[in-house]
Amino acid sequence: MIYELRVYHAAPGKLPALIERFANHTVPIWKTHDFRPVGFWTVDIGENTNDFYYMLEWDDMNHRDRASATFMADPKWLAARAASEKDGALLAGVSRTILKPTAFSNLK
Repeated sequence: MIYELRVYHAAPGKLPALIERFANHTVPIWKTHDFRPVGFWTVDIGENTNDFYYMLEWDDMNHRDRASATFMADPKWLAARAASEKDGALLAGVSRTILKPTAFSNLK
């Protein structure tokens, strides 16, 4: 198992729209492409209160690559993304980190 930590740096004022897109479109579409979300977070106390964090679980990099490719080509996703960005991009940037669990990690 590998885990991917993604941090979406929302464009100014766009964090609520980004969260709405995830809740109502992204996550439901992911289910049809074998994405396995572990959790989603916003920053309550800290410097990056305009960031949206989430973690995904993958069997391996091939699983990640296959699921990502089919999701990015999904017409429902393309339509949802276009509709949510009609007034401008929701993201100012993205950070991705692939994590490998240690032997003593609760998540394997």
